[in-house]
Amino acid sequence: MLIFDADDTLWENNVIFERVIDEFLEWMVRPGLDRAAVRTVLDGIEAANAPTLGYGSKVFLHSLGECVARLRGRAATAEETARIAGWAAAFAGDRVELMPGVAETLAELARRHELLLLTKGDTEEQERKVAASGLTGHFRGVHIVAEKDVATYERLKRAYDLVPDETWMIGNSPKSDILPARSAGLNAVFIPHQHTWVLEHDELDPDDKKVLHLSAFHELLRHF
Repeated sequence: MLIFDADDTLWENNVIFERVIDEFLEWMVRPGLDRAAVRTVLDGIEAANAPTLGYGSKVFLHSLGECVARLRGRAATAEETARIAGWAAAFAGDRVELMPGVAETLAELARRHELLLLTKGDTEEQERKVAASGLTGHFRGVHIVAEKDVATYERLKRAYDLVPDETWMIGNSPKSDILPARSAGLNAVFIPHQHTWVLEHDELDPDDKKVLHLSAFHELLRHF
């Protein structure tokens, strides 16, 4: 059984957020407050909001508004709120950009193995991206969850009667894809992405023989 992460593993995601953040940082800078300082405040707000509000563009835009209020020392004005709302268009639409090699690699892997899709975030937003990807036919099941923690992987093990030594979680996030899957006894494949969200970073054990490190998605065919 191969379990796949979606955002930044099957298709581009965080790069869209980073483009908006780049514009936001330029907007917020002023004498005595540089881009790095603004980003530090925003990262802290996102880290605080994620456990209670979850993930996705709606929470992200909420965090931008909170960041404006924090930096300005007052509530965001109607004009500022409208500017933030305008960035919602960056996350709309019915298309996703698949990562290189994903379509053909998944098609071949689906002929050899059973596949699952596991993604976290806003249900409606993730359902839209999954549908737009055109990949759903490859998966035995699609699971959209609020958080990808050890308990999530344990539930999948029970639901599909997974054999840990024959199950691999494949993704770009050490925090959500690799470490909790390993804690649940599963194998993992780490495919890093240069734009992985900073809050998804974590340290991996370089001596863990049950984590396969690859540089590109198509390399999966050499191992599975």
